Amino acid sequence: MESIAFAGFVENRGERASQVESELGVKRYESEAALLADVDAVTIVVPTPAHYDVAKAALEARRHVFIEKPITATLEQADELLEIARKNGALVQIGHVERFNRAVRAALPYVSRPRFIESERLALFSLRGADVAVVLDLMIHDIDLVLTLVGDTAEEISAVGVPVLTPMLDIANARVTFSSGAVANITSSRISRDRVRKIRIFQESGYMSLDLAAGSGNFFRLKEKLDPSRALAGQVNITDFVDHIPLTAPEGEPLRLEFDSFVAAINGEGPVVVTGEDGRRALAVALRIVAEIERTRPALTGVAAASSA
Repeated sequence: MESIAFAGFVENRGERASQVESELGVKRYESEAALLADVDAVTIVVPTPAHYDVAKAALEARRHVFIEKPITATLEQADELLEIARKNGALVQIGHVERFNRAVRAALPYVSRPRFIESERLALFSLRGADVAVVLDLMIHDIDLVLTLVGDTAEEISAVGVPVLTPMLDIANARVTFSSGAVANITSSRISRDRVRKIRIFQESGYMSLDLAAGSGNFFRLKEKLDPSRALAGQVNITDFVDHIPLTAPEGEPLRLEFDSFVAAINGEGPVVVTGEDGRRALAVALRIVAEIERTRPALTGVAAASSA
């Protein structure tokens, strides 16, 4: 990125740090404090349980921070970080990178009061992120997208999930009902044989299908001059009633666009796209989903035991 000077990095694992230092020719700092003394902003890509401590040190040093999702492990930690940021005039951006996905960028201009959203995110198993439930590891991406698309408050949540390969939840499904009446059905798994990242959006004006992995999408919109009586007259061709709009947006690697937006916000050239408050809202819904799964799991176990008996 030409608009910044990259200072260096901190990595606690000696072998990994030496590899990064030699392969990329970048400076390794021996401590977070040493790094913070030399920079205006940092990106925080440590494991989720460490987000709070690392971000707090940076914000107390009045440094702008980019924090990978989720913002923190608890709402109390998030609230404290946001208060420190406000007090010190520091910017906080959260790494909900799917906001910058080409398919999402292309769809947003057409989104209008969604009534039902179905999201599916399936991934191969990886130890990375396995220190937290799949809800905080993967589903939180889609929680943020759903909150952005609906633009409303999550009211009712029902959810199920189970651990399979780790002590944490590895697969989960949540049904979220919003105050507007919109409903989102969100499924995430990190034990799939295939990678899938798809969202379907149903609204009064039509239906959108987004493939986040491919960065593509389609919008099937009802034609403005539509005679409903024709649809009741018998078998018809759907193209008589629906316009097909391929969803396109400028090319751009989402991670690069995400960091470009962060730098632009620091330089006063644009707003923070995914604010700390956005990250807190997504975390709040994610934690409610985890709590609902934990609340229902004992009952489900009991039902299964009774059935087998």
